[in-house]
Amino acid sequence: MFPQGVSCYDCAHPRPGILDIAPYVGGKSSSAGATRVIKLSSNEGALGPSPKAIEALQKSATRLHRYPDGGSDILRAKLAEKYGLEFDQIVCGAGSDELITLLIRAYAGPGDEVLYSQHGFLMYPIAAKGVGAVPVTAAETNMTASVDSILAAVTDKTKIVFVANPNNPTGTYITSAEVARLRDGLREDILLVVDAAYAEFMTGQEDYTAGAELVAKGDNTVMTRTFSKIYGLGGIRLGWCYAPPAIADVLQRLRNPFNVGLPSQEAGVAALEDDDFVNACVRHNSETREWFREEINKLSGLKAHPSYGNFVMVEFPMAEGKNADAANEFMMARGVIPRKIGAYGLPQMLRISIGTQEEMQICLQTIKDFIAN
Repeated sequence: MFPQGVSCYDCAHPRPGILDIAPYVGGKSSSAGATRVIKLSSNEGALGPSPKAIEALQKSATRLHRYPDGGSDILRAKLAEKYGLEFDQIVCGAGSDELITLLIRAYAGPGDEVLYSQHGFLMYPIAAKGVGAVPVTAAETNMTASVDSILAAVTDKTKIVFVANPNNPTGTYITSAEVARLRDGLREDILLVVDAAYAEFMTGQEDYTAGAELVAKGDNTVMTRTFSKIYGLGGIRLGWCYAPPAIADVLQRLRNPFNVGLPSQEAGVAALEDDDFVNACVRHNSETREWFREEINKLSGLKAHPSYGNFVMVEFPMAEGKNADAANEFMMARGVIPRKIGAYGLPQMLRISIGTQEEMQICLQTIKDFIAN
């Protein structure tokens, strides 16, 4: 309702299409009436934050009155050293989400098309609509991005192609050879963004790379990364990208001043030095994820799909009372919070993040109780 004497014609109007955007909704964090909450809805770090990052955050508290380094130079230098990258081609942001949004703001506009795979990250269409661009999906094969489908969906209006690799929520990936084939098949004026948020979990897959080599080989490929997953730092919003020099320059011009806070920068630097913690997280995730998948696949009517991230997508029967919606309601009542992914076109699935071993045992028992109910 408008105040008396004021009509909608007296108010500022957003650009066409803005009100058509469905806001991004993160995983739930609470469950009414539950005595204990086990949050498995947001792919957060099972073992918590890096201890070295916690120490760095605590030390930064006495300097919170100071503005941070606007260029995140120390963090960028640490990233360059760790991954063998060029310092000037690294851009840091408030999560990789900010960098995705900046790339779309910079390289797409009204009527342009932003292309991504069928079950890709919801921020791609949200950010595209925010600039008046048209989000376009390409069909997947077995819930895996298809290079042939993506190339077939390219039109004269295509400006950006996003590939999440591995993909959330499906947990699938495409090989480095396939990503290279995609790049080779795109026009030179189309920006390819390889979203490698879960790259650190890709251990043992020799046919996978995060995409930095493609950035080095051309002028129109960007790799995005995050500290939210393996480093357990989702709460401080820290991400980065590796881009060709011209694109990195554009992003540096477009980003907000001081877009990465002082505590976030210092926690990021410390986390990059915490190899023991990262290795422990990788081992825990791999072992617990595969154990959980095997146990779920023993249950009648359920399927835990293969995953290369820190989550598992569980498929439920379509029958009323036994479907994913019913399972979600049952689990929530027990304080176990999964993620419904109907918004990704997967209404029969629940995505379940990998937590501690105890949390996953409780989750498994809850699912067993649901089936027996």
